[in-house]
Amino acid sequence: MSGVLRYDRGTLLLVGTPAPPALPSVFRWDARVEAWRAPAYRYFEVASELRGQLQANRAPQYRRLALDYTPPYALHPHQREALAAWKQNRGRGLVELPTGAGKTALGLLALSWAGRSALVVVPTRVLMHQWYAELRSAFPDLPVGLIGDGEHEVFDLAVATYDSAAIHAEGLGNRYGCLILDEVHHLPTDFYSPIATYSLAPYRLGLTASLERSDGRQELLYEYVGPLVYRKEAAELKGSVLADYRIEEVRVALSPSERAAYRQALEVRNAFVQAQGIDLGTLAGWAEFVRRSSRSESGRRAMRAHREAARIATAAPAKLRALEVILTRHSGQKTLIFTKENDLAYQVSQAFLLPCITHQTPIKERQALLEGFASGRYLAIVSSNVMNEGINLPDAAVAVNLSGSAVEREFIQRLGRVLRRSGDKRAVLYEIFTEATREQRASLQRRGLERPAHPVSPLPSRPLSWEDLGEG
Repeated sequence: MSGVLRYDRGTLLLVGTPAPPALPSVFRWDARVEAWRAPAYRYFEVASELRGQLQANRAPQYRRLALDYTPPYALHPHQREALAAWKQNRGRGLVELPTGAGKTALGLLALSWAGRSALVVVPTRVLMHQWYAELRSAFPDLPVGLIGDGEHEVFDLAVATYDSAAIHAEGLGNRYGCLILDEVHHLPTDFYSPIATYSLAPYRLGLTASLERSDGRQELLYEYVGPLVYRKEAAELKGSVLADYRIEEVRVALSPSERAAYRQALEVRNAFVQAQGIDLGTLAGWAEFVRRSSRSESGRRAMRAHREAARIATAAPAKLRALEVILTRHSGQKTLIFTKENDLAYQVSQAFLLPCITHQTPIKERQALLEGFASGRYLAIVSSNVMNEGINLPDAAVAVNLSGSAVEREFIQRLGRVLRRSGDKRAVLYEIFTEATREQRASLQRRGLERPAHPVSPLPSRPLSWEDLGEG
C-alpha cells in the first residue's frame, strides 16, 4: 500500500491511495477531499494495522522525550499496582483512587514511562497551577507550558484546563503522545469530549475518585480513554495511606407542618407524573419530566412543587440544630461544611458567622479564605460544591454533608477533603439528611450503598511497544 497518513483538524486523513482490502474499518471515504478519513482517537489501531504499508506517517507531531521521574518517597503498593495495570493495558485506561492516595505521582510516573510529549488536563485553574509546580519539580530540565488562565504555551510538557484544551482541541490533537486526564469524569460532555476524540495520543490515563456521572455518560470514557484497569476505595487505604476515619449518619425529622407541606408538594408533582406515565426512577424519565413540565401550566406547577419539596427537605431547620451540636463537639478542630445549594450555604454562614465559598465568590477572596483556613485563622468554612475537588487542606479533620446530590463521586470527594494524613489525625464525616424524604435515598446512593459496579477490565498479555506504531 502507498499513501500518506496525516492529521487534519481532529481526524486522520489517508491520502494518495485507493481503497485497499486491508484498510482499517474506521476509515470512511471523504469525497470533498478525495481521501480516507478516520477519528483521530483511533490512531493507535490505525497505525498498528498500517505499519510498514504507508509511504509516510505524518500524523504525529509529538516528540520522543528522555523523562526519568523518581518520586521523593517510596511508592505505596496500590500505586505500583495501578501503574503496572495501566502499562499492561498498553498505556491506556482509567484508574479510580480516593483523594490523597497519590494520583498525581501516578500521573507523573505514567507520562515519564510514555516518553513522549505529554499534556495534563485538569478542571480548574487551581489544579492547573498545582500540576504545573509538580511537573517543574519532577522534570526541572524541561520547560513546562500552561494552556489556560490567559496563557497558551504549547510546550512538550504542558498543563491545560478542560475549557482551554477543548477550545484548542484541533490544534493540540497531534502535538501530544500522552494524555493525562485528571478528574476524568469531567470529560464525557459534548464540549469536552473533543479533548480525547480529536487527539491521536496512543497513551491515555484517566484519573478520578469515581467514574460515576449522574447522566450515565461515564460509558464514553471506556471508548475515549480505555477500560477501568485499577480501583481502590478509601476504606481499603484508611489508617495506612489515608487518615483513619469514621462516617456518622445523622437523621433529622421535619416538623408536622413541614411534613404536611412536603407531602402536599409531592402530591401535586406525582399527579402530573402519573398522568403523563413518567418514571422518575430513571435518567430518561427525569429528562422527560423536565421536557413535558415546560409545555403546560400543570407541568410548570408540578415542577414548582418538585422544587418546593426538595427545598423543604434540604433546608429543614433541624439540620442547623444538628450542625450546632457537631460544631460544639468539635470545637477547635478544622471543619468543612458542604451544601449543594448556595442559599443553604449562605444561611449556615449567617447563622454561625462562618466564612462562605460559592461559585459567586471572587477568586482572590476565595484564595484568602482558604489561606485563612490553612493558617488557623478560620476553623470552619461552608461551601456549596466549590471545595469538592482541587484543594489541598491536609489538617482538615471534620467534614459535614448538609446536602448533596445522589452521585457517589460527590461523597467520595467530600470525604477526601479530610483524608490526607497529618500526624495522628482521625477524621470524621457527618452525613446529615432529612429522614423519610428523597434526601434519605440520595444519601444512600452517594455513599455507594445503592450503586452498580464498574468492573476492572481484564488486561492484555503484552504491553504497547512503539514499534507497533512504526515510530520506534
